[in-house]
Amino acid sequence: MSAVRVRMAPSPTGYFHVGSARTALFNWLFARQQGGQFVLRIEDTDLARNRADATAGIERAMTWLGLDWDEGPYFQSERAQLYEAAIGRLLSKGLLYACDCTSQQVAERNQAAGRPPGYDGFCRERGLEPSPGRALRFRTPHQGRTSWADVVRGEVSYDNASIEDFAVRKSNGQALFILANVVDDADMGITHVIRGEDHVPNTPKHILLWDALGLGPHPVFAHLPLLVNAARKKLSKRRDKVALEDYRDEGYLPEAMFNYLALLGWSPGGDREILSREQLVSEFRLDQVKSSPAFFDEQKLAALNAEYLRALSPSDFTARASEWLASRWSPIAPFVQERARTLSEVYSMVDFLFLPEVRTDPAEWAKVRRQHPAFVALLEAASAGYEQCEWEPASIRQATQEAGAAVGVSALAKAQAPVRLAVTGRTVGPPLFESLHLLGRSRALARLAAARERALREDAASAASPPA
Repeated sequence: MSAVRVRMAPSPTGYFHVGSARTALFNWLFARQQGGQFVLRIEDTDLARNRADATAGIERAMTWLGLDWDEGPYFQSERAQLYEAAIGRLLSKGLLYACDCTSQQVAERNQAAGRPPGYDGFCRERGLEPSPGRALRFRTPHQGRTSWADVVRGEVSYDNASIEDFAVRKSNGQALFILANVVDDADMGITHVIRGEDHVPNTPKHILLWDALGLGPHPVFAHLPLLVNAARKKLSKRRDKVALEDYRDEGYLPEAMFNYLALLGWSPGGDREILSREQLVSEFRLDQVKSSPAFFDEQKLAALNAEYLRALSPSDFTARASEWLASRWSPIAPFVQERARTLSEVYSMVDFLFLPEVRTDPAEWAKVRRQHPAFVALLEAASAGYEQCEWEPASIRQATQEAGAAVGVSALAKAQAPVRLAVTGRTVGPPLFESLHLLGRSRALARLAAARERALREDAASAASPPA
């Protein structure tokens, strides 16, 4: 049997999700236990959604968690020649066809004809030549089934008639994620594909492409259970705190997070919950991972983290606390130094970085609301801009200015005021854009959303109240 090789393949489109962290951890544990290799591969084929700062964020998050990788990071954007060669082989076998239809058009034709969702004979039979502006679709065999033995889920089987003629290359000539994954897994000798269960529908496509390219024995697949919240709904950035960076920035210990993530879908047996890295490497079993959703319980995580804190020696605790405090505000320390009159004023200028919720002065809130009629609209525009921009001060500044212009507030100083109030609770303080950068994208967006909701509630209550 060949040596174990696993891969973690995140997309650089934002923060590092705790679900991705759990997937990376399970891959790492399996590789270390089997004496294998852990490969980091960046799936950056979606050029429109990639963020230049996200790859560095992924590496920092994994390093903080203690997940060292043996190879990489490899970037799919640098491997286009491999994908084009694979596409050429599939074209030569007649397994691809050119298509100038959108996915919606394909779905509508199938629905109108009462055909299975995967089948569409329209472009299959047109005989279009591959050219710019035309996607390339795989000729899915619409008879038979595609099956695999999943380490976590058991035997999984798909009726091929339910699988669409999926695209492997966009109309702009860019290879798509499904083809790039297959080519890279084969080229890198990946033996086990361990990923979230949301990828289960991609696996029959993976296998079909793998066989069509004649790549030999399939890798072993293991699809990990979803992480859910207290309502047993899939973790969502709109409802839940899901960025690993947020937990790091709030002062959770990496060893506590490492321990907790290892218990999401797997158990060492008995009532044990605190295990060292060495114990986890020794005892983890991929084939004992459960298929049922795993509850990401923030309270349990906090309790576990408290256990780890109490286990530190006083000197280690002091050192870690001091290091965490310094790391949170030292980048803006020079600005605070310029503004503070006494040391006692320092904390009030930077407390927004540490507190879980903003402490807003009622008088300042009322003043900003009076002075900014477009308060809600500006927060909405800022949120939209912050979701897309690179998370560094210059880009945040530009996004803020564009948000102001979008709602008729041309002066940057005026556009800043509602944002500053929403994220810091004050109208004055250190430079806003450096402060937002330190606070982090997800925490900033959450605070903007909370301020917007508060303003909307006040407006609704005011509208409902009869005039005096």
